[in-house]
Amino acid sequence: MVLTDGHDPEHTTAHHGRPRLAVWKFASCDGCQLTLLNCEDELIPLAGEVEIAYFPEATRAVVEGPYDVSLVEGSITTPEELERIQHVREVSRRVITIGACATSGGIQALRNFGDVAEFRSIVYAHPEYVATLSRATPISAHVTVDFELRGCPVNKRQLLEVLAASIQDRSPRVPSYSVCVECKRKGNVCVTVAHGTPCLGPVTQAGCGALCPSFDRGCYGCFGPQDTPNTVSMSAQLRELGMSEPEVMRVYRTFNAASEPFRRESERHEPGVPQAVEGKAGE
Repeated sequence: MVLTDGHDPEHTTAHHGRPRLAVWKFASCDGCQLTLLNCEDELIPLAGEVEIAYFPEATRAVVEGPYDVSLVEGSITTPEELERIQHVREVSRRVITIGACATSGGIQALRNFGDVAEFRSIVYAHPEYVATLSRATPISAHVTVDFELRGCPVNKRQLLEVLAASIQDRSPRVPSYSVCVECKRKGNVCVTVAHGTPCLGPVTQAGCGALCPSFDRGCYGCFGPQDTPNTVSMSAQLRELGMSEPEVMRVYRTFNAASEPFRRESERHEPGVPQAVEGKAGE
């Protein structure tokens, strides 16, 4: 996705010197915001380049918008969040979503495959007091997003690259190829070929540095589907490695369960769904 100039030309640095950065939280675990805080050494020069105007995770200080860049973590799960994301878009020149929750709905999007009213009645003593939407959705389902940074959590270097690109008015250099490329570059032995370990690396976007395969574990798909994921062939390989249909369904229903390629493939392996489309990738 190309980084654009948002949709309001009035939101420029000409009004206030350094670019204003805001960081917003919606339904999430805060892990992607913590990735920014964990930059540590890089935060000092970053603070010199931008004005951190709104970031409750890091400071109580609040500078009124408009903002040049808004980083948004989390999915939309309540009516209040739906209203708030509209406000964020209105006061932001650029909106950049960070993490699986913001870009695909995250773990909470697992509710989309069931009855949220039933879940609510089981979890809460007084479900009538809980206001929630029937589905958990990514930010892009409601407002225009200028760039999506994947990951659960996001990669520190990729996050800094996206911030630098937004300040410099250029497109971020973030790869969209698969984790397999990262494995090859690190000289890893393929865990599937060598050990028969199920691994989603071939259909998952790079960004983690092939973390799990580097420790002889299969990829769990933390960064969501890569740009051309052949999930049908991937599932056929998982079946050859001994996975049952419910197990294949479950591997796609984790951090990025609601991303379109993973959602479609998981639904294809639900109980009672015929497997007559085995050779039609992406359908």
